[in-house]
Amino acid sequence: MGGRGVLAAEMVVATATAAAQPSVVVILADDLGYGDIGANGGTTIATPHIDALAARGVRLTQGYVSHPVCSPSRAGLMTGRYQQRHGWEFNPSGRDRVAGMSTEEQTIADVMRAAGYRTGLVGKWHLGSRPEHHPVNRGFDEFFGMVEGGSIYIDGDVPGVESWGSPRVGRPNKIIRGLDQEVVVEEYLTDRFTDGAVDFIERHARVPFFLFLSHKTPHTPLQATAKYLDRSRHIDDDATRIYSAMVASLDDSVGAVVAALEGEGLRDDTLIVFLSDNGCAGYVANACSNAPLRGFKRHFHEGGIRVPFIVSWPNALPEGGVFRHPAVSLDLMDTFLAAAGKSEVSEDSVNLIPYLDGTDIGAPHDHLYWRSGPNWAVRDQRWKLIRYNRTDLTRQDRDRSGRLQPPEGGWPTDSPQGQMTLLYDLANDPAETVNYTASRPEVVERLTRAWTTWNTGNAVVPVLPAFRSTLVDLHGETVQLVF
Repeated sequence: MGGRGVLAAEMVVATATAAAQPSVVVILADDLGYGDIGANGGTTIATPHIDALAARGVRLTQGYVSHPVCSPSRAGLMTGRYQQRHGWEFNPSGRDRVAGMSTEEQTIADVMRAAGYRTGLVGKWHLGSRPEHHPVNRGFDEFFGMVEGGSIYIDGDVPGVESWGSPRVGRPNKIIRGLDQEVVVEEYLTDRFTDGAVDFIERHARVPFFLFLSHKTPHTPLQATAKYLDRSRHIDDDATRIYSAMVASLDDSVGAVVAALEGEGLRDDTLIVFLSDNGCAGYVANACSNAPLRGFKRHFHEGGIRVPFIVSWPNALPEGGVFRHPAVSLDLMDTFLAAAGKSEVSEDSVNLIPYLDGTDIGAPHDHLYWRSGPNWAVRDQRWKLIRYNRTDLTRQDRDRSGRLQPPEGGWPTDSPQGQMTLLYDLANDPAETVNYTASRPEVVERLTRAWTTWNTGNAVVPVLPAFRSTLVDLHGETVQLVF
């Protein structure tokens, strides 16, 4: 009886804690476009579960990430700080094993665990694979996924699988549980990650938990199984059909996570955030959509940094709400801590709850900032200023992947050919079609001052130099993107 009494007491304490602190789930897509979901006006791909999440929450029409490519964007989300402050500014490009995000930075998992949460990561990490950078040493009690960024989804020879491009492009999945226990995964990777997330929810339903479901889909290589392809048979184009099927697998994953929460009686008091790590990629043969925005992954144009962004917490936030002020993935740090009843910790993060519930009718930020090597951008409530490097390189200088081969030591951060200046009126021209640089020099000057002031606090030398770069034509000129 004594043992049962102790167990009962522990269950009462756990139940009381869970009631006081909502569980938190982040579902991160990889390279999902702003216009790829129905809630944002997309019509090519059916996303009923993502749309239902928006209907039971708040859709951020100007939800941003802090970088237009995968790894540095994740570094910003994980720390609640602009990644330039701690040096993780560029994609590691296969260098995950030699470096990682600064171990001096506390992660969302660190602070949530300290707040009494059980923490778990399922899916893609991409912030360093050495032991000191590994998720289990960065605040996560549990990890199931891939530490590095690249992977195929499934063997391309499995019956019913379709792949775009090289049938078996990429390397086989290396999936890890915990620190170093390799797990053989033969089924479709997205499904396996979904199963891992559902399992985590069911095992920790009686304590507050923080679950980060970090999907790889719909990042290249484009691969899907018949289960999802059958929903896209009406699409003739191979790339678009497979990409649409991959987004369908993501949508099913959202549905499965929500169903698991409902099954455990947790749905109404679980804070769920759905977003992408950057916009969709322009190199997938127009299979994806950032409509109505201009640009793609790698760009500081809206299509690279404004992403699908939904926050749902039925017990605390309005359902079917729309939030129209700029917010950023950095804000998740202080938002989650506030939900857990703890104090905010980051100078770059803002607790979004009073803005999303209507308590505060203002804007969370005066400015948002971006930087990747020599290129940078800043926006206020109306205007966005972008500076891209001009170049004497041409398309003939690109390799078969469409990228430029870097010089020894990586791409420099200066601008020997000068820079192209772009000023857009996002309030009236969110598609960024008109450059107002010549007609509004006072705005250019004001935003330049704001960005320069912010940038003076970013004295950290990047942990890794920039190895990736490409060219893009804008307003009749060719500029060089560095990422």
